[in-house]
Amino acid sequence: MYRYETHLHTFPVSKCGKATVRESLQCYKDLGYDGVFITNHFLDGNVNCDKTLPYEDQIAFYFSDYREAKKLEHEIGIKVFLGVELSYKGTDFLVYCLDEDWFRAHPEIMDMKKSEELPFMMEEGALIIQAHPYREAHYIDHIRLFPRCVQGVEIINASQKDFVNVMAKAYAEAYELAVSAGSDNHRAKEQHHLAGIETETPIVDEQDFKNRVLNREVTVFTLDTPEE
Repeated sequence: MYRYETHLHTFPVSKCGKATVRESLQCYKDLGYDGVFITNHFLDGNVNCDKTLPYEDQIAFYFSDYREAKKLEHEIGIKVFLGVELSYKGTDFLVYCLDEDWFRAHPEIMDMKKSEELPFMMEEGALIIQAHPYREAHYIDHIRLFPRCVQGVEIINASQKDFVNVMAKAYAEAYELAVSAGSDNHRAKEQHHLAGIETETPIVDEQDFKNRVLNREVTVFTLDTPEE
């Protein structure tokens, strides 16, 4: 089986990220993973850039960690894929299959409601997974579900409590949505409870990942690493 991290934040793009791109890739390589999806917080979330800059400059900064990861891909020996995490008041969505050129060409998404933006992205070919839908935090005033605006649900988020993931799985089953799992890792090897997806053959690219998720051809897993 081939293992992949689908939910990973890196510093400096994600303001909450504590590990660099190199540290993150090396961590997963050492754990025997075959690939990772870089899913930093987008411009509507906890991104570490000056939001007064022109949109194109913000986009250039946003994708800088992903570009760095691609440069390190062969050196470290782990496959790198692109994802984006959209946010609305703590309600988050993982978006796959749209690249830097697409985001640069569509600044209008910054003015869209999520109920408009998500379907638009799906029409443009995106795979959209609602991340940790039952997460609670002081900055989240209520839980929001978007079952008609996503194709799947993150039923295991390794950074959340078990009951959050139990509820996420029930949500996916009730609406017959595809499933995924990820670590929501911000700390590379300092995070000891991980999750991800497994496949029987290597994932080729983001479109291949989308097809496998929608065709229910991925298996979710968890992994605990020893604390030093």
